[in-house]
Amino acid sequence: RMEGFGSYTLPTGSEYRGSLWDGMFHGKGELQLLRGGGYRALWDRGVPTQMKYTFADGLEYDEEKWHYCDGYDRRFYTEICSGFKPPGIPQLTNLDPPKIIPEGCYDCGDGFYNPETRIVVDYKHKFLRNADNDEHEWILRTCRKAWDITTEHKPKP
Repeated sequence: RMEGFGSYTLPTGSEYRGSLWDGMFHGKGELQLLRGGGYRALWDRGVPTQMKYTFADGLEYDEEKWHYCDGYDRRFYTEICSGFKPPGIPQLTNLDPPKIIPEGCYDCGDGFYNPETRIVVDYKHKFLRNADNDEHEWILRTCRKAWDITTEHKPKP
């Protein structure tokens, strides 16, 4: 089994770099996720302790001082960092401009969801997962659809 310091690429494409013991993450290490972001943690026999999660856009999750999207402040992280757009120019996602959703699909935050096949693919159209019934219902109820009409700001000539 793996022991010492090294890197290991999981079948999902995520990569762990750090200490290993008896084939498990153990000690200081970082798990980089394929879509960006990752966990920096002190691992104890495969279980992260004293962890810090960083999202792909650089936002760090802090359980004690989490003020992002908490019900009172609904701004996207890019709006917190860069400020609001001028009135009349909507920002629909944290990405600006937002990804173009394939016809008949939904943008579920980490990729596109096709309700016909119940498959979630990343933004490069690589398979991520099959959605269970709860995720299917949540996506249909809350996520942005390809056929949503959006208005784009067009500057006057």
